[in-house]
Amino acid sequence: MNGKVRVLVVDDHEVVRQGIKMVLDSDPELDVVGEAASGEEAIERVRELSPNVVVMDISMPGLSGFEATRRIRESHPDVQVLALTVHDSEAYVFQMLQAGATGYVVKRAPSEEVIQAVKRANAGEAVLHPSVAKLLIRDYLTRVEHGEEVSYDTLSDREREILKLIAEGKTNKEIAEMLYLSVKTVQAHRANLMRKLGMHDRTELVKYAIRKGIIGLDET
Repeated sequence: MNGKVRVLVVDDHEVVRQGIKMVLDSDPELDVVGEAASGEEAIERVRELSPNVVVMDISMPGLSGFEATRRIRESHPDVQVLALTVHDSEAYVFQMLQAGATGYVVKRAPSEEVIQAVKRANAGEAVLHPSVAKLLIRDYLTRVEHGEEVSYDTLSDREREILKLIAEGKTNKEIAEMLYLSVKTVQAHRANLMRKLGMHDRTELVKYAIRKGIIGLDET
C-alpha cells in the first residue's frame, strides 16, 4: 500500500488484536493487513498476505509463538517478527530471539513505543532491552565453546566503527550522517562486515559486540 509497512497482528485474544491494530493504524506509515488468532493461522496469513512485520504473541494455545516464528523465518526470511509479551521475561524473549525474532514489545508499552518497535523491526533493527544482555553473552560463549569463534581482525577500521554504531542501535542514515558517508557506502560496509562475521541481522551483531567488549551492556 504505497510504501506503507504491512503488519500482521497475531494474538489469541481478540481484544488485544483490536487494540494493537488501532494503535498501529493510527500511524500513516503502518497498515495492519491482517490478523491471526493462532500460530498455525499466522503461518497461513503470512503466506497469503506477505506482511513486512509480524507482531507475534508468545503464549498461545496450539502452536506456540516460538515455533510459529521459527517456521515463518525459515520459509519467509524477509519477514521480520516482533514478539509480543505480557511480561519482560528474559527466558521467553531469548527463546524468541533464537527462533528468529528481531526483538520484542511489551503489551503494556505506550502506543508510540509499539509503533516505533514495528518500524525498527521493519528496518531490520533489533528491538532489545538490556535485561536480555546477559543471556545474549551466555549464548555467544556457548557458541565459542563449540568452535564458532569469528575473527574481529578481518574487519577494517571503518567496518569496526560501523559495527559499533550498528550495535548501539544507529540506523544506516544516522551512521552516514555521523561519519560523513553516503547511505549506500554505509550499506556496503555493513554487508561486508556481516559477510566476514557470518551474520545475518543486527541481533547477531549486538551479541557479537557485547561479547567482544565493543559495546557495554548499558549501550544496547
